[in-house]
Amino acid sequence: MLLRVLLVALSLQLCASTDTITPSSPLRAGDVLTSKAGKFTLGFFSPGNTTRRYVGIWFTKVSVLTAVWVANRDRPIYGSNGTLSIIEGGHLTLTSGKTVAWSTNISVPVSLNKTNSTSCQLLDSGNLVLTADNGKTLLWQSFDHLTDTFLPGMTLGLDKRTGLNRYLTSWRSKDDPRSGKYTFQVDPKGSPQFFLYHGSDLIWRTGPWVGQKWSGVPDMTHAYIFNYSFVSNANEVSVTYNLLSDSIITIFSVDGLTGTVQRQTWHENTKHWTKFWSAPKELCDQYGECGPFGNCNPNGGNQFQCTCYPGYKPKSPRDWYLRDGSAGCVRKENRSMCRNGEGFLKLASVKLPDTSKAVVNKSSTLKQCEQECLKNCSCVGYTSADDSGGGSGCISLYGQLMDTRMYPSGGQDVYFRADAVELERQEEAERSLWTKDAEESDASSELPFFTRSEIAAATDNFSMANKLGEGGFGSVYKGRMENGQEIAVKKLAPNSGQGIQEFKNEVRLIAKLQHRNLVKMLGCCIRGDEKMLIYEFMPNKSLDYFIFNEENKLSLDWNKRFDIIMGIARGMLYLHQDSRLRIIHRDMKASNVLLDKDMVPKISDFGMARIFGNEQVQVNTTRVVGTYGYMAPEYALEGLMSVKSDVFSFGVLLLEIITGRKNSGFYHDNPSINLVGHVWELWKEGKSSEIVDPSLKDADIEELLICIQTGLLCVQECADDRPTMSAVVFMLNNKVELPSPNQPAFIHKGRQQDADPSSSSAGAYSVNELSITSMIDG
Repeated sequence: MLLRVLLVALSLQLCASTDTITPSSPLRAGDVLTSKAGKFTLGFFSPGNTTRRYVGIWFTKVSVLTAVWVANRDRPIYGSNGTLSIIEGGHLTLTSGKTVAWSTNISVPVSLNKTNSTSCQLLDSGNLVLTADNGKTLLWQSFDHLTDTFLPGMTLGLDKRTGLNRYLTSWRSKDDPRSGKYTFQVDPKGSPQFFLYHGSDLIWRTGPWVGQKWSGVPDMTHAYIFNYSFVSNANEVSVTYNLLSDSIITIFSVDGLTGTVQRQTWHENTKHWTKFWSAPKELCDQYGECGPFGNCNPNGGNQFQCTCYPGYKPKSPRDWYLRDGSAGCVRKENRSMCRNGEGFLKLASVKLPDTSKAVVNKSSTLKQCEQECLKNCSCVGYTSADDSGGGSGCISLYGQLMDTRMYPSGGQDVYFRADAVELERQEEAERSLWTKDAEESDASSELPFFTRSEIAAATDNFSMANKLGEGGFGSVYKGRMENGQEIAVKKLAPNSGQGIQEFKNEVRLIAKLQHRNLVKMLGCCIRGDEKMLIYEFMPNKSLDYFIFNEENKLSLDWNKRFDIIMGIARGMLYLHQDSRLRIIHRDMKASNVLLDKDMVPKISDFGMARIFGNEQVQVNTTRVVGTYGYMAPEYALEGLMSVKSDVFSFGVLLLEIITGRKNSGFYHDNPSINLVGHVWELWKEGKSSEIVDPSLKDADIEELLICIQTGLLCVQECADDRPTMSAVVFMLNNKVELPSPNQPAFIHKGRQQDADPSSSSAGAYSVNELSITSMIDG
């Protein structure tokens, strides 16, 4: 709890600063314990202007006193007396005069009941530990008795063996650490979740753990400073987290003032805490806002946020009209859904419904999950147990489906039971929408439209065995059509960020582009919120699969690499100059270059491409998309986009092919520069031979030097200094004297991530990892 506190004056004296209490050395009012590295302090404090005094732990180096644990929160002491000591029996006890205000109150085994061997130490984790037998046996720890704050290294949840339930309880007010009305604790039933309560009323829930995040906290995957670990087995259900940097000071707490759980980080420069996340923060976060079988949409503008599942209607139309959806929805018609032609409809990109009554099977596939749910007439729906890596495992849902809400990104698909009539009604609606979208598409006359059933049959219903990879826009599957033709299906996720605009953009562009070095689109499929692009299948995957893998790169000698470089250059030249449209790709990188059976390169992924007018040289955009490490500086920093932006990306890719190293993932003796900077330094020093991939032993040296210099010309800091793609093709094809490059744009090494969540494509079969999480189950 953040405090304006009046510390007992003597507590600021450091003469008694140690990290340990012993039977002969108690902690008295005015003394403090300070952990070994000085991270945490334990002492007496008084919140605000009160006279109540407490023993608590706070951050030593945070100037705004922030108590993370309070011993006697519900029994304050008064006056200037107070002693925290180890008494006979091995207990840690807080007394004021003859009154015991707080005690560890534990049963110490007789064999360890030697007061002189017992001690209490404040650790640098913020944990206060009571040990016996000279530190060998743990008797008690504050991390087992939480107040309102969840620190790194703490465990939050239930120990099923001992019954110990570690949960958070808010302060009563900002100056009153007594137990407040808000608690945050685990519900171990079904697929476990954490609930925020106000008294006995459920306010908010995290949803179940789905691999990398809680279903109800989709932005957890972007928390790069944490390493989460969730455990769910026969012994315990708990979560813990650790920081990836010791320099960060952060807390997760329950705030009794706002009725939220929140995460804050301390900023030393500004001397204040910054709130990075909190929940609930909008109406759709409130538990059961739209009731059973109701879905909440926070982005509906002035419209009522609640909608019923397809096939359902408001239980209380009057309340619905008055914008109260808490009664939820009931089925429109009470037809049998048990062995009567029923099936499942999909809710896309939502928070999973309450899983307290769910059954989890980690080894099941989603298809098996559907089949098992269909057999059990009590099963009302299903979803993946692990949403990472394309999805795995099964959560079977029972009872009323409660507390779903839509997310613009990071949500999960849920399949709910529907009767045969409703299934047919939805199919008809989707067919109508599919026809309408096809008629509106510019490419409808030039590009075939496939039905979803055709694509599902070709990919074995999008089986994991046929999955080639995934990225920011969705997943890519291999398929085989009835005529035997192999295809690659780019299935766009509802939360991918590539909306209908980018989808139609990609369709329109590729339908009109025909070149040996561009991937060929065979057609597309639109059904409701599902959008798919069908390409020719590239059996050799993407270029990054070869050049960044120590074994695979050995199959690419210099002649093959040079042919690939030339193919990419010719494809880029076609886009910039020779096609009917002038196009800037905006996301040229190794993973967006596919290789056919003859290793001919094919440029892919035009979702972020931009058409230029014939007279346009440069435009300014407020939406910068692409991948850091490949983006030209004027585009990344100022949004200035031109054909020279693509030239820069090509130059980075050219140097990657020559070196066999990744620009943004390059680490060398100098941690401040990337691959481009490293190549520049070696080239200036005349050490070009050290630039080349060691596996290229028999390469044409003159050709290599031309390629290195051409690459450096492409990545020059000033866009005007860079050559056009026509000049690049000429330089690569002709052994002519080249101009000396100016200094390239140095983009300092950092964690690789996309400038826009939608920029990372699945078109190249590559996988993008977003966060560091782990899950342990039994």
